[in-house]
Amino acid sequence: MTLLAKDIPDAAKSPAEQVLVLEAGRAEQHYWRDLWNYRELFAILAWRDVAVRYKQTAIGVAWAVVRPFITMLVFTLVFGRLAKLPSVGAAPYPLMVFAGMLPWFLFSTILSESANSLVANTNLVGKIYFPRIIIPSAVALVALVDFAINLVMMAGLMAWFGFVPSWHVLFLPLFVIFAMAASLGPSFLMTALNVKYRDFRYIIPFIVQFGLYISPVGFSSAAVPQAWRFWYDLNPLVGVIGGFRWCLLGGSVAFNLPELAYSVATTACLLWLGIWYFRATERSFADVI
Repeated sequence: MTLLAKDIPDAAKSPAEQVLVLEAGRAEQHYWRDLWNYRELFAILAWRDVAVRYKQTAIGVAWAVVRPFITMLVFTLVFGRLAKLPSVGAAPYPLMVFAGMLPWFLFSTILSESANSLVANTNLVGKIYFPRIIIPSAVALVALVDFAINLVMMAGLMAWFGFVPSWHVLFLPLFVIFAMAASLGPSFLMTALNVKYRDFRYIIPFIVQFGLYISPVGFSSAAVPQAWRFWYDLNPLVGVIGGFRWCLLGGSVAFNLPELAYSVATTACLLWLGIWYFRATERSFADVI
């Protein structure tokens, strides 16, 4: 039996006007509507995470600048100078790397932070009703703060190299949404698994590290042999990174439609799987967390 207020506005009414509904399965029936009713909780959690993200750190928000900048330098040295891999089109190698790092850091931040989000909010999960999917979703919004900082860095690098984006940049918001969708599916799955099996907190850093090298962050997709392209294109970040480079590096980058189609299909499957498994195990979170 589920005990909950009918909706959020009732909490602001007088006791005589409030309606308390006792109905088995009601939370399941109105789950997606409750997501909208609890939008203020979503905003509060997101704002809280933003406020404490770099609290009590030595350099604070500068971490959002240092990490991608150092990673760009390392990848440019290893893949561009030592391995002498080609860039894409006429873009300088550092720009190609940083354009790929934008969606990668968005993905890795969402996956890493959301996986432990339910465990970190044990008291909240165990005491009150609300759609639990709000918690990892709020983490995704926080990751957009770092993404915005990195995007400003990208603009500064393009100005430094004298590289002007073309009209393709108008499609960048669509690929940002695509990157968010590609991140949320695995994040929901890992969040639910981490509640039941705490070993996943050790597995996730390995997944992130491994994914960095099998995604075209430090190199161009053109360097991948054709015999491996089908399996390679199943990585949802391949299409996301290719789309970001097409948007930011202009006409020098070809638009790869088959690559994008594979990534969209994989993203849709992972998003469905993540939501399905999260919803299937959500009712047990309060008992096992």
